[in-house]
Amino acid sequence: MPGLVVFGRRWAIGSDDFVLPGAFELFVRLVWWIGILALYTVHKGQFNCPGGGLLHSYLLVLLILLASIICALSALVYVSMQGTISNPGPRKSLPKLLYTRLLLYLPEFIWAVLGAVWVSDSSVHCEKTVINVIMGTVIASWVIIIFTIIGVVIVFDPLGGKKTFYLTDSVNRNLESSQSGQLLYNVKNTATRVWEKRIRLLCCCIVQDDDHRVAFTSIAELFRNYFSDTDLVPSDIAAGLTLLHQEQDKMESCPKEPEEVLCHSPSSLVTDDLDTELENAAHYMLFAAAAYGWPYYIYTNPFTALCKLSGDCCGNRPTDSDITGSDRHNFHFGSILKITGLQYRDFIHISFHNKIYEIPFFVALDHKKEAIVVAVRGTLSFEDILTDLSADCEDLTLEDVLENGFVHKGITQAANYIYRKLINDGILNQAFTIAPEYKLVIVGHSLGGGTASILAIMLRNSFPTLRCYAFSPPGGLLSKSLADYTKHFIVSVIVGKDLVARLSMPNMEDLKRRIVRIVANCNRPKYQILLRGCWYEVFGGDPDNFPTELDGRNQDALTQPLLAEESLMVHRSPSYNALEDESHLNSPPQYPHLYLPGKIIHVVEESSSRRLCSSDVKYTARWSTETVFSSILISPKMITDHMPDVVLKALDSLSQERGSCISCRTRECHTNVV
Repeated sequence: MPGLVVFGRRWAIGSDDFVLPGAFELFVRLVWWIGILALYTVHKGQFNCPGGGLLHSYLLVLLILLASIICALSALVYVSMQGTISNPGPRKSLPKLLYTRLLLYLPEFIWAVLGAVWVSDSSVHCEKTVINVIMGTVIASWVIIIFTIIGVVIVFDPLGGKKTFYLTDSVNRNLESSQSGQLLYNVKNTATRVWEKRIRLLCCCIVQDDDHRVAFTSIAELFRNYFSDTDLVPSDIAAGLTLLHQEQDKMESCPKEPEEVLCHSPSSLVTDDLDTELENAAHYMLFAAAAYGWPYYIYTNPFTALCKLSGDCCGNRPTDSDITGSDRHNFHFGSILKITGLQYRDFIHISFHNKIYEIPFFVALDHKKEAIVVAVRGTLSFEDILTDLSADCEDLTLEDVLENGFVHKGITQAANYIYRKLINDGILNQAFTIAPEYKLVIVGHSLGGGTASILAIMLRNSFPTLRCYAFSPPGGLLSKSLADYTKHFIVSVIVGKDLVARLSMPNMEDLKRRIVRIVANCNRPKYQILLRGCWYEVFGGDPDNFPTELDGRNQDALTQPLLAEESLMVHRSPSYNALEDESHLNSPPQYPHLYLPGKIIHVVEESSSRRLCSSDVKYTARWSTETVFSSILISPKMITDHMPDVVLKALDSLSQERGSCISCRTRECHTNVV
């Protein structure tokens, strides 16, 4: 719903967000009140000790104060339970109740101070049990007050004052265009500065230079554009995500689109090609995972990794490899050796240097596949996150191939950095001097997969036989023309409902519209949605069939946005008014569509037989198209499906299964011939 407006400004909380925290505090206050009442009743005639008169007054006033707070909380919770996300009308009295509840903090604070003074007074010699209870009461009061202050800080919206000052329809008609434009510019500029400060605070632990400042501004503008046209609070988004997940699970059993079925229909040639690529992908995924260094090795071997690395790596620094960047105690390189199974002499260049737009990579000789492998590391640092979030588009023009191809700006700059190192520093020349008959293969996972793809495009003219394997690359990477061009030499591998592979600005805009639509149309209170959603996410069960406000409407009405949807977007919102006249729900996309690189192998979990101490997961793989990844899917596995160990496990499982099937078919063939 629109953010709650109190004290003349908008807050990042809705009027229906007080149910769960209010109920919890109400429970604590009731237990507290009953305990104090029991204590007062038991010791009612025993207040003749030194300081007993003050104790009697303290307990009596505390009982009255707690009773008042309990009444205010009960009314606050009851009113907050009324209505729906998009219908705050039944909760219109909540701000007054909230003011009443906040006013009660003043006497509670004063009484907590007096209680602390009374407990610390050495002249008081009452019964020990009473003093301990009073001390517990004072501590509980201070804890609640501190948590309330923390909560106020969390839900404080720095732009709340500006958002209530945004142009309303009546004001917009009276303002001259120049004045309106200046106001719009000031509001946008303020929002950008707020986001920039937030990003700087999150990245306070890294050294910041000119590249960082440019990236901060670019990312801040991206966030401002994305969040500026909705009046959703965080709990609305959580409710929308859980509703989308349940809706999505209900629709998964629906028949597939005809073109998707056609695309996935197997043929012997396609199947043989898929088997070969899966075997190659399983092999090269080891290199992509190894690029993460010791964090990945310790994550996958938590009990033995430190002992192995300490015993094998310390003091064994190789002298014949070109290593740049910091690798204290040789842990990174030692982990790469153990994951890949290569020798020291097989590495041509290793870079652990990491800055924004400059990510680690290594170049090694793979004698098993007779390949020179360039492995690029994925996201592992704040600098890498800034590279990921620099999601503006820029042109990538290739001589004699394509023109005006759009690419992800941050990832392209990272690819440019590695390209300069490989070509200008003569790293590839050195590698091909050692192994001139080997082919060039570029691999990477996540950010590394995206960087490897763009790097492969840059090197394609110089190395026509080049191959690239991009594991879980970002979805918003290449324009359609570039994506089609890369189908000849790039293979992307996506597991399950991987979020990153579907992550692009158009997809994020689509997700925002879907969240707005589903929360606006649901006629259940938010607390019911969240409680049912938490149960569904943790324990499973059948998706809840929430009634919606679409029930009973004719088909023509279904194509029109509800008034509630319009109110949850900036357009005509009472507390977050429109900056533009057109409806944002139906406005054209402001970001170009970018796609996954190359041919796409989609690995899906087919079945899972879980036991007490083990789990047996089976996977299937098929060729897919970029249209399958044009929407973000909500799932508990949307993050885990992206993890490199899950990708490697899935590919190893498929490679072994298909290898055994091929050997079985071969034996049958020989038997038939005999």
